[in-house]
Amino acid sequence: MSPAVADSTPDPRPRDVSEVLRPLAPPPASSVATSPRAVADGDGIETARSARPIAPGISLTSYDRLESDKWLRVDALSVDLGGSGVQADYLSSGKVADRRAVSELAARHDPGPGRRTVAAINADFFDINQTGAPQGPGIKDGKVTHSPAAGANRAVGIGPGNAGRVLQLYFDGTLTLPSGTHPLTAYNAANVPAGGVGAYTAAWGTADRALTVDAATPVAEVLVRDGKVTEVASRPGSGPIAPDTTVLVGREAGAGVLAALRPGDPVALEYRPRTDNGPVPRTAVGGRELLVVDGTPQNHDGEGNNTAAPRTAVGFSKDGRAMQVITVDGRQADSGGVTLTELGLMMKQAGAHSALNLDGGGSSTLVAREPGNDALQVENSPSDGSERTVPNGLALTAPDGSGRLRGFWVESRTPAGNAPTADPVKGGHPERVFPGLTRRLTAAGYDETYGPAAGTPHWRTVRTSVGRVDDHGVFRAGHSGTTEVRAERADAHGSTRLTVLDDLARIEPTTRRVGLAEANATGTFGILGFDAQGNSAPVEPADAELAYDHTLFDIRDDGRGSFTVRSLTGSGAGQITVTVDGVTTVLAVSVGLAEHAVSGFDDAAAWTFSQARASGSVAATPEGQSGTGLELTYDFTQSTATRAAYANPPTTIPVPGQPQSFTLWIKGDGKGAWPTLHLKDAAGSDQLLRGPYVTWTGWRQVTFAVPPGAATPLSVFRFYLAETVAAKQYTGKIVIDGLSAQVPPTVDLPAQPRTADPLIDPAAETEARDWQFAVMSDAQFVARDPDSAIVAQARRTLREIKAARPDFLVVNGDLVDEGSPADLAFARRVLTEELGDELPWYYVPGNHEVMGGKIDNFIAEFGPAHRVFDHRGTRFLTLDTSSLSLRGGGFAQIKEVRAQLDAAAKDPGVSSVMLVEHVPPRDPTVQKGSQLSDRKEAALIEQWLAEFRRTTGKGAGLIGSHVGVFHADHVDGVPYLINGNSGKAPAGPVNEGGFTGWSLVGVDTVSRSEQQTARLRPWEGLPDWVSVQTRAHVDGLTLDAPAALPPGRSGAVGATVTQGARRIPVAFPLSADWTGSPNLFIGAPEDARHRHVASFDPRTGRLTALRPGTVTLAVTVAGVTSRTEVRVAEEGVGAAA
Repeated sequence: MSPAVADSTPDPRPRDVSEVLRPLAPPPASSVATSPRAVADGDGIETARSARPIAPGISLTSYDRLESDKWLRVDALSVDLGGSGVQADYLSSGKVADRRAVSELAARHDPGPGRRTVAAINADFFDINQTGAPQGPGIKDGKVTHSPAAGANRAVGIGPGNAGRVLQLYFDGTLTLPSGTHPLTAYNAANVPAGGVGAYTAAWGTADRALTVDAATPVAEVLVRDGKVTEVASRPGSGPIAPDTTVLVGREAGAGVLAALRPGDPVALEYRPRTDNGPVPRTAVGGRELLVVDGTPQNHDGEGNNTAAPRTAVGFSKDGRAMQVITVDGRQADSGGVTLTELGLMMKQAGAHSALNLDGGGSSTLVAREPGNDALQVENSPSDGSERTVPNGLALTAPDGSGRLRGFWVESRTPAGNAPTADPVKGGHPERVFPGLTRRLTAAGYDETYGPAAGTPHWRTVRTSVGRVDDHGVFRAGHSGTTEVRAERADAHGSTRLTVLDDLARIEPTTRRVGLAEANATGTFGILGFDAQGNSAPVEPADAELAYDHTLFDIRDDGRGSFTVRSLTGSGAGQITVTVDGVTTVLAVSVGLAEHAVSGFDDAAAWTFSQARASGSVAATPEGQSGTGLELTYDFTQSTATRAAYANPPTTIPVPGQPQSFTLWIKGDGKGAWPTLHLKDAAGSDQLLRGPYVTWTGWRQVTFAVPPGAATPLSVFRFYLAETVAAKQYTGKIVIDGLSAQVPPTVDLPAQPRTADPLIDPAAETEARDWQFAVMSDAQFVARDPDSAIVAQARRTLREIKAARPDFLVVNGDLVDEGSPADLAFARRVLTEELGDELPWYYVPGNHEVMGGKIDNFIAEFGPAHRVFDHRGTRFLTLDTSSLSLRGGGFAQIKEVRAQLDAAAKDPGVSSVMLVEHVPPRDPTVQKGSQLSDRKEAALIEQWLAEFRRTTGKGAGLIGSHVGVFHADHVDGVPYLINGNSGKAPAGPVNEGGFTGWSLVGVDTVSRSEQQTARLRPWEGLPDWVSVQTRAHVDGLTLDAPAALPPGRSGAVGATVTQGARRIPVAFPLSADWTGSPNLFIGAPEDARHRHVASFDPRTGRLTALRPGTVTLAVTVAGVTSRTEVRVAEEGVGAAA
């Protein structure tokens, strides 16, 4: 495998579940309530928490935790049942077998005179595949709603006296017939017990009663009206039951009892609920497993339902006066769910003396109101992606209030969870605003019960210099800073805090292309702003000026901080130019998709096979999905490193237009290999479109999505299968056919200007810092080829680093390719031979140091996979991301990061913290395939570093690699460096950091006064403590400038680094030092002095002639310098025009 394509084999696959993520750090709400901390098993870290009152006696707390094996997202209700007036009601539609969403059930619930429904949860397990009826007992207002299935007697009950408890509920029934008395074994139940008789009333609903007896024989049904039999049938009926009618359904022996009846026979029914201890409750719903008994959490290890899943649980204090309700999200990327054992621990920590598990999975739902609003909103994230319909639940009701205004619930009109964002997870920052822009706020008035209350607020800000707010709640930002925004009327008040960032530097749409699949489809986009320090905030639609063809599209404010787009013509495409405070961006809208055939594989015989650590073949087969197909045979048993089998077309296949996706028919073999459609974009960069694991057999059409922003036109380079897991060893064969592209109407977008991040500095700036260290990564050599070009490049890098005399070197992963003991031993040999004892070095493992296996080989050769060390006031934390995640390197290292940040904040000897990890939080390329696979981990690290910088005033930064390009940016004031490759070929175009080399990092000690200034003015991105000189391998350097210019004219200047066959423009992110003769000013021409003949501005690349004379301009890259002379003279005096 050649170095040019060495990196196209995939890393371990990230999780493929949908990411519906709660904002990691929601802005504080007004009038926040508090509640005790909750834990799953005690070893985790709480990462976010918010709370709010629901009603007197009810509060809602929502929090996120990172545990050693998963993320958890939890919503918890704390309910006072003693004296607050809160009641718990049985919740249903009124029909036992009728399923509705919890939010719909709660909205329709009758809480009784003078009361309101303020929260609700799902309750019992139910007959999900047949009748839909609950399987446990049910009591409403002290009366039986339905009887439980055999053995399903556990329940949570409330009352009499409003105290709650966990209990056993039974059903006792008697049927009196002409033949005598017989047991009535069921009442509106999901199933009639074997040999029994069940009674069904109008409250049953419309579910087919035949489902209650399954396939039993014989069966019988009797209709009873006014105590007399009116009809006898040999099979159960369906449809609604008349209000004055009772239907008896019998099976086996019970059917025989009913079959003996005749019309006119008298029938009498008696039934009642019975408890294992104490009076019958007013309200009860069924559940299953006991979670806490007499204050002791129960251990369910080894039981069938003790897997991690979404959960709903209810518990009570010892006296029953306090009720605890918990829902835990599960089966999602950011919340893995909990076992029953873990749930019991959580309920105990929440204060439960007794607790019961209710229905979980996709059923788990919690709805609650906000202060000042009667509408109930879903608080958790149901695992089905939306609310599952359920038959029953528990409703919490509270007394009506006076309606007199007591306070305001103040929040942004743009919900944080849906706000345009640049964060790795869903959820933006509407609590931030840019100077001169606005944020629309709402103030919901509430009374003493937190119910709605009328009243128009008077708005004001505490710090008017930061911003002012008008009578409509529109805050207009002034100067940078933070202020409280208050809504007031008489004694009622509420508030929220808004932060005004630094000046708006750039804007971006949430998507560059809005694709409308058809004429009546709608699309959405938002606008996100950034300041120079990488702080972001959503831009209000009212602050954005849109220019577009109004005959093609209708674009409107969606009322939630974004725009909706609708086609007016049903076809076509166009641009939308967005301008905010003089800053502009452009996005495209297209309507409709056309199917373009890319390859029918009629030329399959001309395709060729290649491999990485595998063997196999390709061949044409007449058994394609439609005609000829391509058969790919592979053997993945020859290595434990990542293996790949490639099918290569005779030449790359061009694809016209701007495809949004590709489809390919794959006849699977069920082995689980990972398919990739490998494209080349217009810049020559690899675009690897990953598909689902081939776990199926037979034909299936697979869709490969094209990443937004991929440079078109695209071409198909090859298709391949890969296996990344060392333990998976197998052979197989698939067939592919019918490759097509889905292409919208073409609309070209202007090139987006690249933002030159100030972290990248010239050598002069970097070397002027107090001290320096070097970073190299991604050589990817193997011991079996010690004289390869990649090894030579690695050695060259090490020699350059040694010559620069940094304090030490950090090797940030992927120095080797396959992670074998031989590779790692060879890596030590190369480091030792090139650096000797003169330059200390630290080796941080990357994914190629393990190559799908374990970290053990690396640890045996180089010691701990993650380290902490201090150097001249900077604390370094090197982390193990060899599994493409932080938690994969051990949960202990995440806890260590938190502990070390806390310690560094307090340690006067530490003035900055630098995290070093091979896999960065973000991949700046359009593909986004080389970043931490757990996006919530990425968000957590970014949050922790930003918080550390903001609260301490000390420096914070992160160095990553892995992407295959050099890049730098700031996120919330924290600098992030991505170090490029030192050996293998780059993964991006030359003008986007696609060159080989290394980085020299310059560091300053941050003084106490600088820390104080940074704390006081966090929006300025202080402290200024670190610079990076990116050092490309320079084989040649050319400087192009006009030979002559007349005064007053300017000309373009450019420089190019030669690196093998690559030609790299000298521009961000490549560091360069521009110098000149004393009469040449380096900077903007308006800042030049009278003695200067000309000026050169490196930011614009323009040289401006000022007055006659000759100047010398020089550029230096990685120690190599190129010079040229420019003559300034009037035209006609030897000057070029």
